[in-house]
Amino acid sequence: MRISALAVCAVLLSLTARLSAQPPEEPPEKGSGPCAQIAAACKQAGFIQGDYKTGNGLHVDCIDPIMRGTPPPHKTKLTLPQVNPELIAACKAKHPDFGEPKPHK
Repeated sequence: MRISALAVCAVLLSLTARLSAQPPEEPPEKGSGPCAQIAAACKQAGFIQGDYKTGNGLHVDCIDPIMRGTPPPHKTKLTLPQVNPELIAACKAKHPDFGEPKPHK
């Protein structure tokens, strides 16, 4: 059985149209959504991805406390940025696990 190139193109175009109809959801820290804005505020305040051992970690020392409404860890040397509570609520609505500890494997 031979499949024509035209038939293959038609199938590929159909699949491409379906996939492009719904944009993929970006990870919480990408783009310009509410979670990305919170991460950007933390970065602007001096928090750095992976710098948790010195108390300047992006997630552990800034994002997690903001999202949970808790004070930062005692080792944190930087001040948490002021974040609008509506922005936090919007982030939680879009990404409920953002700012929550990752389960250990």
